[in-house]
Amino acid sequence: MDAKFSTSPARARTDVPADLPAGGRAPIAPATVRRLGLALSAGTLAWAASIFVYGSQAQGFGGRVGDLTGLLFQLGVFALLAVQIRTQATGTSRASRIMLKVELVLLGLASVWSLLHGVLPEPAQDGPLMILDVFWPLSMLGMMVIAIKLAVAGRWRGTLRWWPLIAESWAVVTVPSFLLLGDSVSNWVGGLHLIVGYAALGVLMAVRPELAVER
Repeated sequence: MDAKFSTSPARARTDVPADLPAGGRAPIAPATVRRLGLALSAGTLAWAASIFVYGSQAQGFGGRVGDLTGLLFQLGVFALLAVQIRTQATGTSRASRIMLKVELVLLGLASVWSLLHGVLPEPAQDGPLMILDVFWPLSMLGMMVIAIKLAVAGRWRGTLRWWPLIAESWAVVTVPSFLLLGDSVSNWVGGLHLIVGYAALGVLMAVRPELAVER
């Protein structure tokens, strides 16, 4: 039997988006950026409120509230990271993508500490659990590095390109105020900076999501 050959072009697949960005991820919808931005603002406001009421060095019940509202803040930062990953905010290189994944691990370990320190009895909070405590500052240092890389990469535009730098200056502003002015003043400084930095960043993501979405 003779073989038959067709010269018709192959049909285009309709199950694969034609506009995938570099890296193969589907573009993130502006509505998703809005929702994740509001999650960041909500978690930040919860932690700021705890700092205003109980302070950042509270013990007992107030300390547990601080830990658990700090966890809500960390969940909000996870929402921010989700947008940064989906938009490749730090750049399209392999190193830029790995940077965000490393931060996910650091923030995840810091969140485990916040949860366990907030719910476990006090005697169980010593020992191995204290090792996880170091990931709180490490995760925030990682977010500072990401904010700098994001600004340099320029994939986020306008205000959203620069506002993460303001959010990540929290330790730079709050720690000196604690050392120089004590708890009573630094608590207000820290809480207000969270609102001006992270909470406002979440609002900007909700109001202007197009600044983060690839054109």
